[in-house]
Amino acid sequence: MDASVREEFKKLYIAYKSTTNFVDILPQKSGLRLYLNLEFKKINDPKGLCKDVTNVGRWGNGNIEVKFSSLDQLEDVMFLVNQAFNKYNDDSEPYF
Repeated sequence: MDASVREEFKKLYIAYKSTTNFVDILPQKSGLRLYLNLEFKKINDPKGLCKDVTNVGRWGNGNIEVKFSSLDQLEDVMFLVNQAFNKYNDDSEPYF
């Protein structure tokens, strides 16, 4: 996405951060769960992939959960991840 992005392997998830975590990825048997560090009301989610997990316990940071289980979803999921990334990097160009 950008040269400033760092990948950190935690005990149960992988954090991607620039100035702060913008997405945490929790690998699971059935696919990946992504947690976007963005308020649920601020996400543009035309496909309805996001779930509000604001008051739900979970591993990782972020108030939005996205389940990723098929490569067919890649473009749609990256559209969502890019929004979280851009929240902390206002001068960034969109990935998609």
